[in-house]
Amino acid sequence: MNNAFEIIGGKPLKGEIIPQGAKNEALQILSAVLLTPEKITISNIPDIKDVNKLIELLGDMGVAVERLGLDTYSFEARHIDLDFFHSDAFRNKGGSLRGSVMIVGPLLARFGKAAIPKPGGDKIGRRRLDTHFLGFEKLGAKFNYDAETEFFNVDASNLQGTYILLDEASVTGTANVVMAAVLAKGVTTIYNAACEPYLQQLCKMLNRMGARISGIGSNLLTIEGVMELHGTEHRLLPDMIEIGSFIGLAAMTGSEITIKDVHYEELGMIPDVFRKLGITIEHRGDDLFIPAQQHYEIETFIDGAIMTIADAPWPGFTPDLISIVLVVAIQAKGSVLIHQKMFESRLFFVDKLLDMGAQIILCDPHRATVIGLDKQVQLRGISMTSPDIRAGVALLIAALSAQGKSTIYNIEQIERGYQHIDERLRALGADIKRI
Repeated sequence: MNNAFEIIGGKPLKGEIIPQGAKNEALQILSAVLLTPEKITISNIPDIKDVNKLIELLGDMGVAVERLGLDTYSFEARHIDLDFFHSDAFRNKGGSLRGSVMIVGPLLARFGKAAIPKPGGDKIGRRRLDTHFLGFEKLGAKFNYDAETEFFNVDASNLQGTYILLDEASVTGTANVVMAAVLAKGVTTIYNAACEPYLQQLCKMLNRMGARISGIGSNLLTIEGVMELHGTEHRLLPDMIEIGSFIGLAAMTGSEITIKDVHYEELGMIPDVFRKLGITIEHRGDDLFIPAQQHYEIETFIDGAIMTIADAPWPGFTPDLISIVLVVAIQAKGSVLIHQKMFESRLFFVDKLLDMGAQIILCDPHRATVIGLDKQVQLRGISMTSPDIRAGVALLIAALSAQGKSTIYNIEQIERGYQHIDERLRALGADIKRI
């Protein structure tokens, strides 16, 4: 294990923090540069591993990549090397990067063919790619899995618009099929489409490039195919998962924190879910102000029943913040049932929290009941390992609120999604260092 965070917890923090650009939006938007030979400029790109790997992969394919500033790049996909997709270099890079499947839609649309290695990535249950492939097949793509090379070869020389009912409202699946459909012949309707803000951002960007997509923001998208797309400029939204994480951090550590430039109207129900835990959140301009709170009390349902917080596809509560809510509930007054519906094995970090002194009953792989300590007992610092990217930050928040020293190993998992997180926390007064 080459890198760990050492944290001395139990100190209140104070100050302002600016959320990074949205990781999940970045992976879609960066893939879309392949749809046109013209220049596309993208700003507010987070400096994190998953995103940097995709930018590097675009460069390897022949995209002219230019870094214009700390968070701004231009991309010109004029000359793409299609042989690269059969190379070992692509298998090694593409195979290790979950986001690499997002380049398939744009490649099919523009060049009529693509190849992808079998994907890898996070351990949060079986995330399938069937939605992507079924969507491409409906548009007329033909798949051929080569067991020897472990590549999927896809022929899409004649994509035709059609009616597609997605088998699940997958964000990446919807994005991929949308990118394939914008250059197909005729009209495509996608029903049960994901409608996350990040997907709306992609559709708006494609329309600025000359696509004809209507129904943006709903689960029924209509796409009239066009002959070609042009260059544009795009700025990524702030990362709503980071914003939620900072709200939780402020409450758990009793800190006064201002989260800047949050694009409040794009946060959906995130602020309200944290308010249900009793956390005071003030909306000032486009900032969120969280005052220092000694206590926060979980609301009950109107009939007095114990509050349940569950994830759901947008505009429901995002599964990426379930682990944060679970941790923040540890120090609330009252009890809450956390129900993680969309992925299995996201709650397996609860054992570390129990070691720290939390009162949690793990009901099954999807449900945990948290009995709040109301800050009567402080958590204890321990040594632990981060299992996945979101649990990693939840454990980080727990450690910052705990008495004494915690060590978190495997922080690569955290850094796949959060840029310079230790520096940014130190700026708020956190005692965190890299060892």
